Amino acid sequence: MCGIVGAVAQRDVVDILVEGLRRLEYRGYDSAGVAIVDENNNINRVRRLGKVQELADAVKLTPLSGGTGIAHTRWATHGAPSEINAHPHVSGDNIAVVHNGIIENHDELRKKLTELGYVFVSETDTEVIAHLVHHELKTASNLTDAVQKTVKQLEGAYGTVVLDTTDKERVVVARSGSPLVIGYGVGENFIASDMMALLPVTRKFAFLEEGDVAEITRFEVNVFDIDGNPVVREAKESEVSHDAGDKGEYRHYMLKETYEQPTAIRNTLEGRFADNTIETNAFGKGADEIFKNIEHVQIIACGTSYHSGMVARYWLESLAGVSCNIEIASEFRYRKSHVPKNALLVTISQSGETADTLAALRLAKELGYQSSLSICNVPGSSLVRESDLAFMTKAGVEIGVASTKAFTTQLVGLLMMTLAIGSHHGMSKETQAEITRSLQTLPNKLEEVLALASPIEALAEDFADKNHSLFLGRGDQYPIAMEGALKLKEISYIHAEAYAAGELKHGPLALIDAEMPVIVVAPKNDLIEKLKSNVEEVRARGGLMYVFADVDAHFESDDTMKVINVPHCDDIIAPIVYTLPLQLLSYYVAIIKGTDVDQPRNLAKSVTVE
Repeated sequence: MCGIVGAVAQRDVVDILVEGLRRLEYRGYDSAGVAIVDENNNINRVRRLGKVQELADAVKLTPLSGGTGIAHTRWATHGAPSEINAHPHVSGDNIAVVHNGIIENHDELRKKLTELGYVFVSETDTEVIAHLVHHELKTASNLTDAVQKTVKQLEGAYGTVVLDTTDKERVVVARSGSPLVIGYGVGENFIASDMMALLPVTRKFAFLEEGDVAEITRFEVNVFDIDGNPVVREAKESEVSHDAGDKGEYRHYMLKETYEQPTAIRNTLEGRFADNTIETNAFGKGADEIFKNIEHVQIIACGTSYHSGMVARYWLESLAGVSCNIEIASEFRYRKSHVPKNALLVTISQSGETADTLAALRLAKELGYQSSLSICNVPGSSLVRESDLAFMTKAGVEIGVASTKAFTTQLVGLLMMTLAIGSHHGMSKETQAEITRSLQTLPNKLEEVLALASPIEALAEDFADKNHSLFLGRGDQYPIAMEGALKLKEISYIHAEAYAAGELKHGPLALIDAEMPVIVVAPKNDLIEKLKSNVEEVRARGGLMYVFADVDAHFESDDTMKVINVPHCDDIIAPIVYTLPLQLLSYYVAIIKGTDVDQPRNLAKSVTVE
């Protein structure tokens, strides 16, 4: 959560910092602030409640200039969204701090600092960092030393940047559990929580590792590990385009990213097949040997990624013949679990920085899982770096908080993983060829589904006065129903629940009436007749249904049921195909409800706190 940008340069960096915050606003948009060291070595600070535009407008009215500065856009953890709680936080006349994460022992530190005479003006945990650095600087040899002494007292997660007006051409940063990336320029250097913020000014980046402290000046970057030893973090050129965050012709990022899915999936597939055979090196060096020896797969994920893992369980067990468990990361990490023999741990995350998933990976290593594989969209992220194997989904930059193309490319990656594992566990050549052919048809099939946008937009009008909804699916469509419910609740604020359709009679039927819309995903597969029976159970109780059905499944619209016919597709790719109509439905309902589609209340894109 939250976004950080910092710079040390000869030129004025105010516009760079504010533009960086715009690009990180999907990480937090409760409040924003910037602090600049001016030519007289004073901290000039502007903070505003609300989105980055509020800060940008304020900066125009407040003369700010300087070559060293830090900025932050906030997703509140401690203290309500307010200007007084907005970052940067200061201590004395010389220290300013921005921080992502949660300091778990902030109460204890606050009491200690209060006894030392420090006065707190905010409700945040971050302010303790500012005062601690200020206090340690009284006896430390320099700012880097003071920060190193400070972080040893912190419990929890932090990505923090500190500036000191008495050494204004230097900032010091520290990372534990919350990502930070250094951007290298010519005669200037930068820091951010995501390289997206810095693409307008540099394409050369290095990621800090757990426990790192780094000092950044105009001309050099010095990194120290958790023990204070100098280390080198390799800098690499980014291939992400500068304008990847632009909406282009689309009204919202979510709509743009929904329509980018055919291209994103082509990118996911490109170069990863040869003669209808999966190239296992797409998963990393040694993947072939690892896949050959595994007997069980444990999938760990959160939110949308958890739903993709649920689909993968169906694929792995039915197609590859390998047992699979799927668990929410925040549950896995806090319970005692049994590690099956020769088990592969698979973590799934769009950002690769999801705190619970990353913690679960680290725990799994201690527990003795044979190997680990990350399915991820961000090269160089913590999850990718710390896993034995990694599959990059190549979805491209995703700005909308409600995931679209990141989810469907995860599904493609997981199906390819199933193919690669299954090739070592008795999957026939015919089945391998069939899956490969289906994947290759997928982008065109998705383009056909996107052509349904107009009737789905019309259907969404029925939800204008609705506050609750149910989603139903069977088999590998049950997780897709869960994903559809999640999308609707995320961006339209309609309460939505998903059920395996066979569970209706075990409770949810009590909710059915004419005011409860029921959304059904109905591909033509072996479960279609069972699903039709469940639909009749709803119809008999006066429910109003919205059915996304295979054109060959023979559902017909009437007074109790509105049907959107979906082009026929192979069973194996149906979970991916049926995701898109639900994304479009949630988008158009949100438009009708008048909500903030890209930045829904209380949510942020990258969840880097527990």
